[in-house]
Amino acid sequence: MKIQHQFPLYYSLFLLFLATITTLVSPSLGALGKCHPSDYKALMNIKKSLNNPYHLASWKPNTDCCEWYVVKCDRKTNRINELTVFQGEISGQIPSSVGDLPYLETITFRHLTNVTGTIPQSITKLKNLYSLDLTYLSLSGPVPNFLNQLTKLKYLDLSFNQFSGSIPPNLSELKYLEAIHLDRNRLTGSIPESFGRFPGPVIPHLFLSHNQLSGPIPKSLGALDYGTIDLSRNRFTGDASMLFNAKHSLTSYIDLSRNQFSFDLTNVKFPKSLTWLDLNHNKIFGRIPEEIKGLELQLLNVSYNSLCGKIPYGGKMQSFHSTDYFHNKCLCGSPMTACKKPNA
Repeated sequence: MKIQHQFPLYYSLFLLFLATITTLVSPSLGALGKCHPSDYKALMNIKKSLNNPYHLASWKPNTDCCEWYVVKCDRKTNRINELTVFQGEISGQIPSSVGDLPYLETITFRHLTNVTGTIPQSITKLKNLYSLDLTYLSLSGPVPNFLNQLTKLKYLDLSFNQFSGSIPPNLSELKYLEAIHLDRNRLTGSIPESFGRFPGPVIPHLFLSHNQLSGPIPKSLGALDYGTIDLSRNRFTGDASMLFNAKHSLTSYIDLSRNQFSFDLTNVKFPKSLTWLDLNHNKIFGRIPEEIKGLELQLLNVSYNSLCGKIPYGGKMQSFHSTDYFHNKCLCGSPMTACKKPNA
């Protein structure tokens, strides 16, 4: 009888023990405040994957993740929708756990000391993501083909990394893309033909500079009204005149400098919206068209080419320094030396 009377007491103590363990392992909803438990778990896994850096010191166990540094919660859903990790002493790889934050709209990993590896495929689970900024890191390997699964993506910036290999042609399937930065990497091969077929409604600003890209550029690029196209400091060859189209109304910035482009500039028709034109260090020949003086140019550089003839006079043409024109075959006129008068 004595043992029977003690059994309820043992059982009660056992239940109390289980409750204590559960509290230690899984924080109560009250402790997490507005933070969703699954978001809390994902963020704690991210912190662990990054070796618990001081940069994430505010990510304390059993506290409200909506109050943590470098994350933001949506006011309506109380779900994490922004992750911005920047300028920190952080080592490791981009954690696969970022894919466990289903409400993320923007991801930024920028200016981190030793973040290596590549982009985890788990990121494709983020169906609301519209901004992916992974810059000034040490990411390597190919640019992943699976990025085309981020169907709402508007902004893609993978610049200042060590990505190699070719540009995935299927990036052109991202119909909402407004800017694509692949500059300052180690990319090789050519520009995909598909980059002349972005579906819109907006044509993305295209930044491919400081790579090892080569070959001719696709003629299809001339069909699109790119607001910005920067192909500088690569190994491109051939004709790039198709990028200049008088019917385009958005093209404001074209940088083809430090390549091996070779085409006749004489009959090129510039878009009236053009404000930045850098053609230096190529093999461009012919004359500078008179129509160029009607543009509101902020920058013009045609140095180190094979241009000839008189520099058009008027507009902003004489506001640029002579160094923007020099090292050509026979350019003359202000701000260069005066053209020689033909013999009578």
